[in-house]
Amino acid sequence: MATTAAKLRDRDAALAWRREVKRLVFTNGVFDLLHPGHVEYLEAARALGDALLVAVNTDRSARALAKGPGRPIADEGARARVVAGLAAVDCVVLFDEPTPQALIGALAPEILVKGGDYAYQAMVGAELVEATGGRVVLVPFIPGYSSTALVEHCRDAT
Repeated sequence: MATTAAKLRDRDAALAWRREVKRLVFTNGVFDLLHPGHVEYLEAARALGDALLVAVNTDRSARALAKGPGRPIADEGARARVVAGLAAVDCVVLFDEPTPQALIGALAPEILVKGGDYAYQAMVGAELVEATGGRVVLVPFIPGYSSTALVEHCRDAT
């Protein structure tokens, strides 16, 4: 049985893989503590195209988002590996920049997806995707699930 670690690619390998994909769906995030909201979100994103690429923030990039003290909890390698373990995910790439704008430009996905907790105006790369005839999709937010809420719950329990 092949391991899902093969889904982890650097930027160059992801670009080579991308050439084999007709309708690429792209999303990104920190994915610090995976929860059912993430799973539903990624399954919904994958259903929109032929393959799903998830760009995961590096630790440095995630810390710049100021999600709170001690975040991310899991290191970038662990977070990327867990995301790659999901059946809905076809490829995982780490990105170190503040946003995935350059990666979106290089990969030219047909579909860009973010959760419904984002506003279209805040979606990095939306204009790039639409300029090439692609589409932008907001997947409805699943209430009751968030990594930040999980972290706060764990801290309150101690």
